[in-house]
Amino acid sequence: MALPPETRRDNTRYERHGTLIRDPYRWLEDQPNEAEAIDRWVDAQNEFAQTHLESIEIRTQLEPELESVARVTDYGSIVARPTGYFQEVDRAADEQAVLTYRRSLEDDREVLLDPNEWSEDATVAMGWWSLSAAGDRLAYGVDEGGNEQYDVTVIDVESGETIDTLTDLGRCHNVAWAPTGLYYSRTGGADMESGDGGQLEKSVHYHEFGTDIEDDEQLLEIEDASTWPQIQTDRTHQHLVVTLVTAWERSEVYYAPVDPAGGHELTPILEETDHLFTPILHDDVAYLRTNHEAPNYRVVAVDLEPVAGPVDPEDLREVLPEREGILKNMTLVGGATAGGADGLVCRYETAAVSELEVFDLEGTHQTSADLPGLGTVTGLSGNRDAPELFFGYQSFDQPPAVYRAPLESEGGDAAEESTTEGETPALEELDRPDLSVDVPLTVEQVWYESSDDVEVPMFVVHREGLELDGDNPTLLYGYGGFEISVTPSFNRFAQPFLRSGGVYAVGNFRGGGEFGKSWHRAARHDRKQHTFDDIINAAEYLIDAGYTSSDRLAIQGGSNGGLTVGAAMTQRPDLFRAVCCHVPLLDMLQFHTFLLGESWTSEYGSPDDPEAFEWILEYSPYHNLEERAYPAVLFKTAESDTRVHPVHAWKMAARMQHLSEGTYPILCKTERDTGHGTGKPTWMIVEEALDTWSFLFEQLEVEYVEP
Repeated sequence: MALPPETRRDNTRYERHGTLIRDPYRWLEDQPNEAEAIDRWVDAQNEFAQTHLESIEIRTQLEPELESVARVTDYGSIVARPTGYFQEVDRAADEQAVLTYRRSLEDDREVLLDPNEWSEDATVAMGWWSLSAAGDRLAYGVDEGGNEQYDVTVIDVESGETIDTLTDLGRCHNVAWAPTGLYYSRTGGADMESGDGGQLEKSVHYHEFGTDIEDDEQLLEIEDASTWPQIQTDRTHQHLVVTLVTAWERSEVYYAPVDPAGGHELTPILEETDHLFTPILHDDVAYLRTNHEAPNYRVVAVDLEPVAGPVDPEDLREVLPEREGILKNMTLVGGATAGGADGLVCRYETAAVSELEVFDLEGTHQTSADLPGLGTVTGLSGNRDAPELFFGYQSFDQPPAVYRAPLESEGGDAAEESTTEGETPALEELDRPDLSVDVPLTVEQVWYESSDDVEVPMFVVHREGLELDGDNPTLLYGYGGFEISVTPSFNRFAQPFLRSGGVYAVGNFRGGGEFGKSWHRAARHDRKQHTFDDIINAAEYLIDAGYTSSDRLAIQGGSNGGLTVGAAMTQRPDLFRAVCCHVPLLDMLQFHTFLLGESWTSEYGSPDDPEAFEWILEYSPYHNLEERAYPAVLFKTAESDTRVHPVHAWKMAARMQHLSEGTYPILCKTERDTGHGTGKPTWMIVEEALDTWSFLFEQLEVEYVEP
């Protein structure tokens, strides 16, 4: 095996809380002074990684198959407005999805926005879009190279003409509409050279179309690094609600009448709370999803007129009590209930599997959607002007399809057509990519015991009839953080692996949101080790249950999931044959000094806190490396990542290459024209999939089976 490039090792050290930390690769952080040296190092590592990856024989067989499953037409969920139906469509020949429009579902789609025309290499992307309630105006965010630093353009939908452009808004992720203007959030920029957190300087503004952005009214300035704003207005542009979400743990909710001429004075509805409140607006009422007195979440309501001041959470009107399933999100639908009144559609999860329930606005159950199986609902969107619901649905053995749920009965006028209790709406499949599973699959959800005698679920997928001989090549994926659920999804690039006898496992580790707030809190701060216990115990379960062996087991994770697999690898290197660690956090004593890192101290704790320093040092992957044999590792990171700095992967790879006594490759590949994951053109998605699956086929010694 070829040796990796030499990396300079300095005698760098620093002291924190009386502990001396040796950090020979800290020069990779010092961008301004070491920019040229770092650039040379990245080039050398990329050449080393690419040479190895392109030498893998199976790559030439995988490439046409992965390219073919990527080059199909994919469909986003549908958003309905009075003017028609809007939908992202990723056409087979395109690198970026286009935004389409049609007056009715029977009409042909027209292309409203085509990001493929914005740059030669298709790395300029439409990161998000937002429609006015009337559907006559559209705002969309444009970023370059996946850096999530947005310019916002507002257009007239009918003519396509630009109404206004707001530039340099930083990590602007949220806008709300006014009659002749726009509310928006903005941040400072991301300085990749210094790694500072300019993006954590957040504020909320009002912009009147046609005026200078420098004259925009500032409604709010946010000083806390872990607090992020969400902005909403109602359909009639009477009410403005600003929600400040702090640390994924609590919310403050503010109200102001929409009054651009007179200014906006925000009045608190909920403040100094210890719980999350996420509102949606209907007429003069805010319906709030909350975990106040409900770890699985419930729905409460508050009247917006009049709002005289803060409301005691105990005094909020309960609409939907807590259920066994986790209430993940909700949407409003016009005429969706018996008698033709508007309704509330709620997406629940039970053990990571989606369910859809329809209620009236008083909380009376109306109907349930009969979903196809153990899968995931995405893109939930209700038509406010008609009794119809749109959503995407996918599972391990079903490609992502777009459905319409008509929430009315046959015959009669609108008041008589709404679905009544006990009826199940017949789902209409509108769009599906030209993808299929070329071998029948077995999908099961298993449970295993982890630390503290906690039972943890995991999905296991493999070819139907596969002989489980204790030596099947197996990939275990996990995340475990920020109350994010890992749910069933169709992995088109995993199909060759499954067809060739591979086992694909997806764990629901503590720290995620699969079982509500309590599951998240079970692996925060000083309890973070529970996430790593869960992935280690999942791996041991797969071995003990006869699926695989440590010689044929790989783990994969990205971002916080990169931390999960990084910690598992350093704590139990004997348990794994290969590790795919993408855009990861790994230096947990320095994470809070880079980019958005300071905002994540609410999840991990701050290394500046002596108590938190102790528990972080115990698991920080970079600081727990030692001279010993390690599995094969493929680090993937991105130069334009404005969330997790690529230095995490760089330093970890350099240290592993120096310390590892094993014979397996330690590869680090840095993509130059992308970021944390958004806005990637199709050609880049294929290239990354080819790297990952070639590496896994090689390291797990998978014998490729032709389609």
